[in-house]
Amino acid sequence: MFNIYVGNLSFDATEDEVRHLFTEYGEVSRVNLINDRDTGRPRGFGFVEMADRAAGEQAVERLNGVDLGGRSLTVNEAKPRTQQRGGYRD
Repeated sequence: MFNIYVGNLSFDATEDEVRHLFTEYGEVSRVNLINDRDTGRPRGFGFVEMADRAAGEQAVERLNGVDLGGRSLTVNEAKPRTQQRGGYRD
């Protein structure tokens, strides 16, 4: 799997729209648009998983900067999640 970060999405963007955009470059395994956990409103970014790394790299190269819904997308390989400490610190 090749995981792709998609940023600067319109708050009106749908998973189907994003899937359709990436399907042009290969098989899309999953689309996950992120919503705020408190309000449920879109946060303007998400992730696309593609089955083939070469297809994913081509999608990143071709879709970075492309206009979707009046916004210029930021598209790059997603970085692995790091452990973050939660809670209050002095």
